[in-house]
Amino acid sequence: MAEPKPRIGRNIALLIDADNASPANLDAALTILGDLGTVNVRRIYGNWSKPALKGWSRLVHRHALEPQQQFDLTKGKNATDMKMTIDAMDLLYGGHVDGFGLMTSDSDFMPLAIRIRQNGTPVYGFGTARTPEAFREACTRFIDLDAMPDEDAVEPASEAAKPAIDDELVKLLGEAWKASKRDEMGFASLSEVGQRVANRSSFDARSYGFSRLSELVQTLPNFATERRESGLFVKRTR
Repeated sequence: MAEPKPRIGRNIALLIDADNASPANLDAALTILGDLGTVNVRRIYGNWSKPALKGWSRLVHRHALEPQQQFDLTKGKNATDMKMTIDAMDLLYGGHVDGFGLMTSDSDFMPLAIRIRQNGTPVYGFGTARTPEAFREACTRFIDLDAMPDEDAVEPASEAAKPAIDDELVKLLGEAWKASKRDEMGFASLSEVGQRVANRSSFDARSYGFSRLSELVQTLPNFATERRESGLFVKRTR
């Protein structure tokens, strides 16, 4: 997909399901949401009497998170889903939020992501490899935070450490290339290819351990790339 430029002045809301998200991934989520704008609304939901949320408690003041207390009214259940959904709808209809980040691995938020997108508002999902496909695909883009490249690492992550790129992704990229405008040599702008991919899938290169789509494509033997003044161009070779 196209590599977005930060959109200055746009108001972004990050809603965190503390029971289904790791505090270790918060910095990465905030950085990625810079693609959309400035994260001015930062709310985190959970039952703060639970020892399991202690890690999140340490980050509340450091990252200006607004904690939302939700008691577990029934054993094995929590009220986070409903409260988070109500708040998201209030923000959406208030008209002052230009994009959402939903940090959770819970498929119960699939209807919420779909409703936000129907309003023409982008929604980024942040979860882990165990996040159900239903929620992944409901988001404008979904990022597997566990697969994110470690920007602080001294050595780049080895290829063996990156998640495998499956045939479905190669097929998706190939079909997007085929549908894009190509020159006489068969090359298409990666920006256009990426946009077509984004229209069909919540795929994000960071879920495969790459910072950008351009980095991912250049590792695929199925494609040839060519750097030009106007950007990177790509061609399906097999």
